[in-house]
Amino acid sequence: MKIKLLFMTALCLTFVCALRAQQNEKTEPKKTEYEFTDVKILPHTSIKNQASSGTCWSFSGTAFLESEIMRIKGDSINLSAMWVVRNIYKEKVDKYVRMHGEINLAGGGSFADVLHASSQYGIVPEDVYTGLNYGSSNHNHGELDKLLSEIGKALVAQRRLSTAWRAAVDGVLDAYLGKAPEKFTYKGTEYTPESFLKYSTLNIDDYVSVTSYTHHPFYSSFILEIPDNWIYESSYNVPLNEMSEIIDNSLKLGYTVAWGADVSERSFSRDYATIPEEKKVESIGSDQAKWTKTEAKEEIISLPDEKTITQEMRQDAFDNYETTDDHGMLIIGTAKDQTGKLFYKVKNSWGAGGKYKGYLYVSNAFVQYKTMNIIVHKNTIPSHIKTKLKIK
Repeated sequence: MKIKLLFMTALCLTFVCALRAQQNEKTEPKKTEYEFTDVKILPHTSIKNQASSGTCWSFSGTAFLESEIMRIKGDSINLSAMWVVRNIYKEKVDKYVRMHGEINLAGGGSFADVLHASSQYGIVPEDVYTGLNYGSSNHNHGELDKLLSEIGKALVAQRRLSTAWRAAVDGVLDAYLGKAPEKFTYKGTEYTPESFLKYSTLNIDDYVSVTSYTHHPFYSSFILEIPDNWIYESSYNVPLNEMSEIIDNSLKLGYTVAWGADVSERSFSRDYATIPEEKKVESIGSDQAKWTKTEAKEEIISLPDEKTITQEMRQDAFDNYETTDDHGMLIIGTAKDQTGKLFYKVKNSWGAGGKYKGYLYVSNAFVQYKTMNIIVHKNTIPSHIKTKLKIK
């Protein structure tokens, strides 16, 4: 009888424990998705959509300049990314011909293109030059890219060029993007692209590119060896911890950061990006189409520990083509997940879709591992680093 009573008591206790566990599971579910809280968000313009064009570099570069105009004079201006694209494409074809076809001639580019084009040709508002001159409300550069590529190949094959080829390139750009505006009116005042740059009070010489790789000496500058760096942009080279320090100091001082990164990692989605220690993922299946195809992507379904990123890891990924120049975005601030871990809030150019309406949250580990280069205002570089780089 006593044995039976003990058995019944144990059974009841087991049932009660199971019931409580079930109740706790219902009231306190396990967190399997990230929850972000913004900490500091800097002024920036609205989300744009590059659509079917490989012009993230122009959208993110102009977004950086837009934020700088807001910081400097408090004026919110949507700049034309296509004005930059038009002027850069013209120069790109010219250089392709001069290099006998031995450089990249495609829609991709770098932040240096935006700085160069703005300095040489000025800037214009987006509504003055939309670049949509081919019967579409969204950017689609399939034909344009192909035509200019074929023109470049044909010119190189000629070997002896006529006097008409530059006009032919201009004609294609006019047909697809629209004729270049000589003058326009903004808030009742007439400007040229050059005088509008003066109105913005931007000083393009204030902005520098920074990276972190060991195949060149630290505290020197070198031409980053990536296909889209057709313009041969030089970047200052600093250790990984100092690149992170520059990013954090820029945001602390109220300056956004133009961020060039690899986004081919399976742990990159349009909502967040991490570098998990163990990739606990399930298939859910892009620009956006290239990197975020639903059937091909995977999404993290837990909050895994992240890898500790080292200088060696960064270099190995770059040397082995695991880190490539995929995408340009704009870091606009900081956030934390529900565990208190630092994330950066990033403005993308894939339209206002996704959970965060066009923004994404990127972990510190991802930024350290997958950053190709950044553009910052030189005055945001901490003085001890600036001195080593000999930046005035």
